[in-house]
Amino acid sequence: MRNFKLPSKKEMNFIFSSFSKKERIVFVGLLVTLLLSTILMLQNINKSFMVRAPLRGGSISLGIVGVPRFINPILANSEADLDLVSFIYSGLMRKSSNGTLIQDLAEKYEKSQNGLIYIFTLKDNLYFQDGKPVTANDILFTINKVKDRIIESPQKVNWDGVSVEKIDEKIVKFTLKQPYASFLENTTLGIMPAHLWENTPLELNNANTNPIGSGPYMISSISKQSSGIIDHYELIPFKKFVLGEPYIQNINLRFYQNENDLVKALVDKEVEEISSITPLNAENLKKKNYQVESAILPRVFGLFFNQNVNQLFTDKAVISAINQAIDKSKIVRDVLFGYGLAIESPIPPNMTEYQKLKTKTDIPREEILQKAQNDLSKVGWKKGVDGFLGKTTTEKKKKVTKKLEFSISTGNIPELTKTAELIKQDLAEIGIKVEIKTFETGNLNQNVIRPRKYEALLFGEIINNESDLFAFWHSSQRKDPGLNVAMYTNAKVDKILEDAFVTVDEEARTKKYIQFSDEVKKDMGAIFLYSPKFIYVVSKNISEPKVDHIISPEDRYLNAYLWYGQTENIWKIFTNNKALGN
Repeated sequence: MRNFKLPSKKEMNFIFSSFSKKERIVFVGLLVTLLLSTILMLQNINKSFMVRAPLRGGSISLGIVGVPRFINPILANSEADLDLVSFIYSGLMRKSSNGTLIQDLAEKYEKSQNGLIYIFTLKDNLYFQDGKPVTANDILFTINKVKDRIIESPQKVNWDGVSVEKIDEKIVKFTLKQPYASFLENTTLGIMPAHLWENTPLELNNANTNPIGSGPYMISSISKQSSGIIDHYELIPFKKFVLGEPYIQNINLRFYQNENDLVKALVDKEVEEISSITPLNAENLKKKNYQVESAILPRVFGLFFNQNVNQLFTDKAVISAINQAIDKSKIVRDVLFGYGLAIESPIPPNMTEYQKLKTKTDIPREEILQKAQNDLSKVGWKKGVDGFLGKTTTEKKKKVTKKLEFSISTGNIPELTKTAELIKQDLAEIGIKVEIKTFETGNLNQNVIRPRKYEALLFGEIINNESDLFAFWHSSQRKDPGLNVAMYTNAKVDKILEDAFVTVDEEARTKKYIQFSDEVKKDMGAIFLYSPKFIYVVSKNISEPKVDHIISPEDRYLNAYLWYGQTENIWKIFTNNKALGN
């Protein structure tokens, strides 16, 4: 077989010269097409083997309301404290941006079949930001301090009935008195270095304002006012963070007294991002071309009725008419500017596995109001000359005329007062008279809610996890310090909540919470209005994972180690691509 070889230049010239003019044009066209096709094919092949990857570098400034005091996972309670804890500390597990739990300090965990024992194994090469190793002793120290009755940690309720035991330097064992479906969420608690805290009372330790954890960022510098109040932290990446060194090289945190100062700082370009702002401010900033993001919070705002104070609320026809008359969509539109969802359930909409989708109706509002009026008329309520409803009954052989009227108590917060006013207007349309009583937050809690001195309470429930449903709806929680502000009593619901709390199987637990929701709605224990959104402004220069599942505002910063500025194209084999992959 003869060897193949390309024609020489002389041979090519001879061949080309033998072509006619038209043949030469066709030949050149085909040659160009072949060349372009080859280039395009090579580009596509190259592209298929490449991926965008984040580059390390860049900085960002964040504005926060409040002043940090206790930057530790045990005592942190303010927005400023909790935000910083998210940056600085790591737990055994960590929440991701979609709400799932990922392993942080933990290499793995094992759970017993009965759901009473959890055994965690730590990863190798775990370090605190001062270079000391993270060990099982630090886990024990943190959990036992949370459980300490003297300290009164906000986290204590999550660890009651849980004992912790060191198996060896890398293995810890948790033993529960009863199964607790949400226990794994508790293990996102930041772990504190025992060597910095064990010899000093927690409240007096200097590490409260100059903390050291094992999280993605560490403190580089602190700036204080002349009065000694902290006004600025600079954070830099912790290079030994177990989930990988963060990309953003400098995060500047600035603190402000209130939301107005916070928004002003954004407009004045002192900061690039702010969080936890009101719908009104969000709407105004959006009009100025700021990038406003939001995520549904596990909050349930509603009207909670006290039957012990006003017997009207024992009448389901009255409650049903009130529920029909309130235009919840209007509240979401006019008060929240769309930053919320109208709801019909005691379970927040971001607990999606428990929510049944509400069927959309297109019934005109006039028909809805007419039906509400007809329902009230059927049970004896008639409009008087003043336009409000009344009912004449016989009590102790005397005719008594009752007015269909009640008061709404709520906090002196713009969203709540505006909501109350809209409810008052809506109910006036069907003849129900409403008086609005507003209180400052501290006064409302101390003198109205705790002693249960209200007829109807416009109030928001914070449902951080499933166990909070027990706190708000179990009959044992009707009296202070319980949170059952609806004064709701139903033995069947009590049993459902008790069983759900210890049901480990997710599908079975889901069914129980659906039963719970159905029972509460049937009993009309309250009127559920809306779930608000967590609103924040992001920088257009920084890429951040979209937060689509958030329990508390500080959760937004748990994934700050994935934020990045610029990117580059590199071959897939040269990156683990933790941030992008798209």
